[in-house]
Amino acid sequence: MKRMIFEKYLCDRLLREFGKRALAQIELPASLTGNLNPKYELRTYQVDAFQRFICYFKKDFQFKEHPTHLLFNMATGSGKTLIMAGLILYLYEQGYRNFLFFVNSTNIIEKTKDNFLNPASIKYLFNHELTISNRRVRISPVENFEGVNPSDVNICFTTIQKLHSDLTTERENAITPEDFRKHKVVLIADEAHHMNVRTKSQREMLESWENTVEGIFNQNGENLLLEFTATHDYDKPAMVKKYRNKVIIRYDLVQFRNDRFSKDVVIVRSDFGPRERILQALILSQYKQEVAAKYRINLKCVILFKAQRTIAQSRENKANFHKLINGLTGSQIDSIRKSDIPIVRRAFRFFDESSISDDQLAERIRQEFHRDFCLSVNDEKEKEQHQILLNSLEDLNNRIRAIFAVQKLSEGWDVLNLFDIVRCYEARDTGRAKIGRTTMSEAQLIGRGARYFPFVLPESDDRFRRKFDGDLEHELRVLEELHYHSINDSRYIAEIRSALIEQGMMDQRELTRELTLKESFKKTQFYRYGIVWLNDRQRKDHKGVQSFADLGVKKRNHKHFIATGHGTETIALDKRNDELLVKDEAAQDIKVGDIERNVVQSALARKPFFTLRSLKRYFPGLTSMEEFVRSSSYLGGLGITFWGNIHSLHENRFEKLAGMLGLLEQIEAEIRANVTEYEGTLDFRRKWVREVFRDKLLKFDAHTPRVQDDPEFERFVSDKDWFAFNTVYGTSEEKALVRMLDRRMKKLQGSFEQIYLLRNEGHFAIYNFADGRPFQPDFVLFLREKGGELLIYQLFIEPKGEHLKEHDRWKETFLREITSAFDGKPITFADKKYRLIGPPFYNKGNENEFIRSLELLLNQAEKSGCKASDDIDTLIG
Repeated sequence: MKRMIFEKYLCDRLLREFGKRALAQIELPASLTGNLNPKYELRTYQVDAFQRFICYFKKDFQFKEHPTHLLFNMATGSGKTLIMAGLILYLYEQGYRNFLFFVNSTNIIEKTKDNFLNPASIKYLFNHELTISNRRVRISPVENFEGVNPSDVNICFTTIQKLHSDLTTERENAITPEDFRKHKVVLIADEAHHMNVRTKSQREMLESWENTVEGIFNQNGENLLLEFTATHDYDKPAMVKKYRNKVIIRYDLVQFRNDRFSKDVVIVRSDFGPRERILQALILSQYKQEVAAKYRINLKCVILFKAQRTIAQSRENKANFHKLINGLTGSQIDSIRKSDIPIVRRAFRFFDESSISDDQLAERIRQEFHRDFCLSVNDEKEKEQHQILLNSLEDLNNRIRAIFAVQKLSEGWDVLNLFDIVRCYEARDTGRAKIGRTTMSEAQLIGRGARYFPFVLPESDDRFRRKFDGDLEHELRVLEELHYHSINDSRYIAEIRSALIEQGMMDQRELTRELTLKESFKKTQFYRYGIVWLNDRQRKDHKGVQSFADLGVKKRNHKHFIATGHGTETIALDKRNDELLVKDEAAQDIKVGDIERNVVQSALARKPFFTLRSLKRYFPGLTSMEEFVRSSSYLGGLGITFWGNIHSLHENRFEKLAGMLGLLEQIEAEIRANVTEYEGTLDFRRKWVREVFRDKLLKFDAHTPRVQDDPEFERFVSDKDWFAFNTVYGTSEEKALVRMLDRRMKKLQGSFEQIYLLRNEGHFAIYNFADGRPFQPDFVLFLREKGGELLIYQLFIEPKGEHLKEHDRWKETFLREITSAFDGKPITFADKKYRLIGPPFYNKGNENEFIRSLELLLNQAEKSGCKASDDIDTLIG
């Protein structure tokens, strides 16, 4: 029933009206993308949110409402504030100058001010300098909208409580209803679910926050009301009626988590008392910190200790914590070793392998959790006092490791490096028919802590997503989990799990599967001493780049039109007016070197991309901005074609500046489009097969076809000595490849020995030569030639469904390049030679083409000096 109601919402109606492809093709303007802080890479769902808004704002359709009132329902941690910042930039370009940001919490106001106004903040959302329509723009905080600078982004920050009070009580300099009648204003409501008291209660109320907001919104037909919330109510009929045509995007926690943008929540339940539970959490926190250090990830792990109801309880927890830390010994650490919890055992195994003794671990914990590095946030006074520390916990200069709180961090707290929450009480409020309020608030707090801490690995470009759902036992997996330390009470655990599932932080549909190497394979010489050849990714060396041409910037003039004011009138449907009156306009070419120097410098100063430091990343040989401007290899070799009203152009510095800014935008776009940061190395390094391929514990959504039990296929591969793993958790296309090779195995065995097909379930990546993109081919096939010299073929094989071929065409090109790179040039190691081959995609519907290609590649290897048996011709059968 809920789904039937949801399909009536605006987000679905937009899809039906315009189509997914048309929405995805909406281009985000440079005023938006170029003015956000470049360290924030826009994620796919954020781009989708902007495209939907631009579509709604620009296009006309039957169900569009005026004035514009929209709701962005987006998960906690999904970057709603960044969406707000981008919309402010976009709407500024559309003529809006006045913005009202309001929320129910003073804490969120202060945090948002810091994000919007403080360039020194680590969470500042805008670029260092804002340029919109070729003009510099400032962001100014204001009390009201009277007498503001019409060239600025003017933002009034207030709480909904203060807004209501200001509008109902006359005060000097306070905002008034007149502000919203005289000026067109964009109202931005954060945590908007607090605003709908009247609608949710379904009672008429003379005074309510909801009435206040609707009253000022309706003062001007051009006002906009944009609401943001992670917890919209889709159940109440009154809320459905109100928001049916307002929810422009729904990206909830379930989807956010399934798209791997959050940590996974793990409940660590034990029979330990509060003291031992705290110590266990400290050990795990230090374990995570040590793992991060091992992989050179700058990370400081934070723990939250939560009291149940009172500030007194939280203060007592903090006092007991300091006693524990001050007297912590190795023997106390040793007492936790008896735990049979897998993550705890893994931590101690790591410490042992790293030669960190219990005494050394105790000393590190005493130092890391010293009283100076612990924070109490129990009331508004403490919260305001420690606001800067709370909002900068990821900062490397912020040493805070532990936070003690009751309820003050339930909303508006953005922290990425919270990895443990300790429930410092035994009581529970289970036993009722529905989830208790305390348990639900605990689940909401867990949701805030589950924000993903971004980090980059060589094999993964995406720093914002979980990387080890396909390898749950990898050491770094622990940095993708939030551990909630709780009592071992089955009824409570069932309730907190239900609350987390309801919140979207847990998925009851998840399944794990074991992918294991056959024991018979582990005993082979190939497993113990075999080699797999892999390449690396490295930063591109631009030392040879000495001009725009070297980076593909086309040497053509930028065209800049100067408006003339000419026009005409035509009568609709009058055939005599089929051809518009076109007035020939003069044009004039001006080289950059002939434009006034101060005009050129002013244009460069408005574009952060064109600083010497930035340019030297792409042109290492560039010595000065003077060279950049004057040299024919750079700006000096380009010009601008002015056309239209060029009368008195030589005096018109404004149009010359506008033309220069257009030229710089054109150059920047071409450089960014043509330049890649990385490349894959042509040199392949050797790695032991036994180190690369290992057993894995995989996680799947229960509804994905990959996870469905396939006992028939498992029986099929169980006695195939050439197939290394117990099964394939993959597509029908991948399983068809295995069956095809089995049908030809006898003929292959006539030419080769030590034939092994290994499934690559995230075991390794190779890197595209051109741009360093990681690629994990589904299989690697090893063939050792019989007789003669020791020649081993290593083939990277990628099955691909017909619908994905075009999207992944770059992978097939890369495979072809691997084949070419090693054509007649085998790698020699010890007494063996290795030939690397990348066949084209395997497709079940076109299987014979793959077989012919494989036959041709192996025969070419023979002719190029890598001897292969004549029997290869029989491979196709």
